[in-house]
Amino acid sequence: MNLLEAIAAVARRTWTVTWRRPAVLTFSLGQPLVWMLFFGFLFHRFPLAGLPAGTSYLDFLAPGVSAMTVLFGASQAGIGWIRDLQTGFLPRLLNTPASPAAILAGKLLADVLRLLLQALAVLVLAILLGADVRFASAPLAMGLLCLTLFAAAFSSLSCAVALRARAQESMATFVHLVNMPLLFTSTALVPHREMPGWLAAVARVNPLSLTVDAWRGALLLGQTPSAFTVTLLALLAAALFLLALGGMRAAARLY
Repeated sequence: MNLLEAIAAVARRTWTVTWRRPAVLTFSLGQPLVWMLFFGFLFHRFPLAGLPAGTSYLDFLAPGVSAMTVLFGASQAGIGWIRDLQTGFLPRLLNTPASPAAILAGKLLADVLRLLLQALAVLVLAILLGADVRFASAPLAMGLLCLTLFAAAFSSLSCAVALRARAQESMATFVHLVNMPLLFTSTALVPHREMPGWLAAVARVNPLSLTVDAWRGALLLGQTPSAFTVTLLALLAAALFLLALGGMRAAARLY
């Protein structure tokens, strides 16, 4: 089995498992809808300095909740590995000719594609609720690239933690410890200029803020994300992929 065949086989299997659990997919779309309904209409009079006239808080919020959906989904990507460890599937998979890198890449490919589709579905829900966004081709493509890199980075981190923790209870703790601090120290819900100085400084180095700002700039202003932002997200994705790969290789030696 060559590299591409192994990646495709693992990706298909991951997609099959995902589609057989529709409740998870439904919840992953229902939760962002609740956020947009409550926050979007609760703060619809919230003034937004520095954005074009007529931009509503729902317009501002839609890209943030879309990226938040990616964060929440990516942080749970490793839970599937725990189930596979407990059923013995992953140890058997690691003893096939497929390399750990191919197995990990296949899972991440399926997870990232799912997360992007969920992010776009959330954006469609926001538009149906009244959000006004732009779809300029070049900015949209680069914004999606930033979302892709962010999804790959945090899916890799989740897989690395799962391979080390090997318990769903530990993963639940990880999800809450990562998601809430990242969300509430980012620009997903509030602009930099509305934050206290120390929080704004934290938000500027938060990878969720980098992603949200790139995605929001593409959708609201038609701006292409900077090469600096794309490079930082790419380096983060590469570093966390290598971390997860180390966990896969350790598991292969163990089993």
